[in-house]
Amino acid sequence: MELITSRRNPLVARLRALQQPKGRRDQGLLLLEGTHLLQEVLRLGLQPECLLATEAWLARHGALVALAPLPPQPVGEEVLAAVASTDHPDGVVLTLAAAALPRAHGGGGFVLALDQLQDPGNLGTLLRTALAAGVEEVWLGGGADPLQPKVLRASAGAALALPLQREADRAGLLPLLQGARAAGHQLVATLVEGAGAAEAPIPYWQLDWSRPTVLLLGNEGAGLHPELAALASQRVTIPHSRAVESLNVAVAAGPLLLERWRQQRQQRQRA
Repeated sequence: MELITSRRNPLVARLRALQQPKGRRDQGLLLLEGTHLLQEVLRLGLQPECLLATEAWLARHGALVALAPLPPQPVGEEVLAAVASTDHPDGVVLTLAAAALPRAHGGGGFVLALDQLQDPGNLGTLLRTALAAGVEEVWLGGGADPLQPKVLRASAGAALALPLQREADRAGLLPLLQGARAAGHQLVATLVEGAGAAEAPIPYWQLDWSRPTVLLLGNEGAGLHPELAALASQRVTIPHSRAVESLNVAVAAGPLLLERWRQQRQQRQRA
């Protein structure tokens, strides 16, 4: 293919639009940046719609180029920089059809429900941890777009593998949570120890996480909304030093999500 060197090329404008929600909706595409995300796309067997790379990147990654299902479009350094949302792109970007990603179906034995999580870095970290912990679906009540470039990078590709369902706001979570509870799932809310709840939460490791479970996590500033917390059938806490009032939501999610994995592994070892 002929090298694209002009930032005025129509392809540049089309891909730059994918940095914004409207552009992603209009085109039905996602913008992925960097070698690692390309590797994840290929590992998952997904089909890129477009692949752009600098000549320097192509010279370094011949083996990866050979695995790609379509020929890369060579572009100049300035063109790639114009398309990418990062300050220092590593030389490759690609687009992917949003419809190609797995979709949640309102079920699964282990679900993560997020109430208006705002920070893309937190959301990406949470999705990566959720995939490592065996979460089967993620439900989002508003908040950051899980398919924006910042979240995709922070998740290290986990957002491409997890079935997601994003509602416009937290009200959209209510019927999902009510349905899960009616189907026998335990709904687990996390509270700060000594927060004055009517029923004191138990340390998270005392809960039987092997049951069908929906873990609810709230907004970074306000926490879990009372309307959602009221649906919880179980309340847990992560004991920690009083030197801090609460933990970052992405940090708190780590031990909670992985506790199910630990308990299941322990049960297998005993069997």
